[in-house]
Amino acid sequence: MPLAKNVSTYLFETKSIKSLKDLIRQRKKNEQDYVVFLIDHYFSDNDLFKDYIDVNDLVLYIDTTDEPTTDQVDELTKTIRTTNIELPVSLVGIGGGSTLDITKAVSNLLTNHGNAEDYQGWDLVKVQGIYKIGIPTISGTGAEASRTCVMMNERKNLKLGMNSEFTIYDHLILDPELTKSVPRDQYFYTGMDTYIHCVESLEGNHRHALADAFSREALNLCREVFLGDEDMMSDVNRQKLMAASYLGGSALANSFVGIVHPFSAGLSMTFHTHHCIANCLVMNQMGEFYSKWVPEFKEMLKKQKISLPSNVCKGKDEATFQKLYDSTIIHEKPLGNALGSKFREILTFEKVKEVFSKI
Repeated sequence: MPLAKNVSTYLFETKSIKSLKDLIRQRKKNEQDYVVFLIDHYFSDNDLFKDYIDVNDLVLYIDTTDEPTTDQVDELTKTIRTTNIELPVSLVGIGGGSTLDITKAVSNLLTNHGNAEDYQGWDLVKVQGIYKIGIPTISGTGAEASRTCVMMNERKNLKLGMNSEFTIYDHLILDPELTKSVPRDQYFYTGMDTYIHCVESLEGNHRHALADAFSREALNLCREVFLGDEDMMSDVNRQKLMAASYLGGSALANSFVGIVHPFSAGLSMTFHTHHCIANCLVMNQMGEFYSKWVPEFKEMLKKQKISLPSNVCKGKDEATFQKLYDSTIIHEKPLGNALGSKFREILTFEKVKEVFSKI
């Protein structure tokens, strides 16, 4: 395992978004200093964050209709470079996992020249990026705490992140009030991302006592949120899920995911299925590999009255299944974590096709 590093500073409190103004003020030392805000386009018609943005700051709304791509990150980096001669004193990422990941990637690219795809992999980033502040507006991906930022690379049929200690946020503002407006289905799907990657961590070969501790507590919080009697989106449960998301992301800094995420990446690359719902679609068919956990996952689905899409892969031709296989099996580290070095002998083309055929 690489040297572990977690977010150095965070504020976890209702209404803590109000601390952003002072935090930005501390970063700006001169009149020409500016901040780049990368905000999920969900908030483009919302004045929620206007009081924190100065006239010389740059605001970029991130289209999160699809999963983040390397080309998207390259374009955003180019926009920042061509807008101002000087680099910003900080980036502020506001949104879900896609926006938070894009902010981390852009931060790295601004100080490490080249293209985003040059840094897809483990510990390829060599220079500290621009100071970055993360403000999640949905809970579950763990992007606010993890050491990676995942992007789709269409040219290489690859979904992979910049996995580096330099990718980790410098400061987080964890304000449960910001998750109030999340649609219920999306709240569930994204919350399940925490549940699933903690399961994968605990069931993997690369175990770590600290990662186990983070994962177990995150799973306990998920059970309280999604199996308890109180509404899963109550004030208390939104706080719990935000804590679970942070703990789950911290767990990933000390471990690896497993089988679900590579299969999920296959769905994203082939059908542009969003990450969190793709995870749920795959987890629903993982009884053979995660028999201890799938029944509980299905119990959560039933409890929260969530219906997953069906027949996603029904009737697809061999070429489509080949693309699904290729974009799944390429993820050697998580598959090796789950199944060992001979994972290819277990996940043959026919086996992978069998799993996808059920989705």
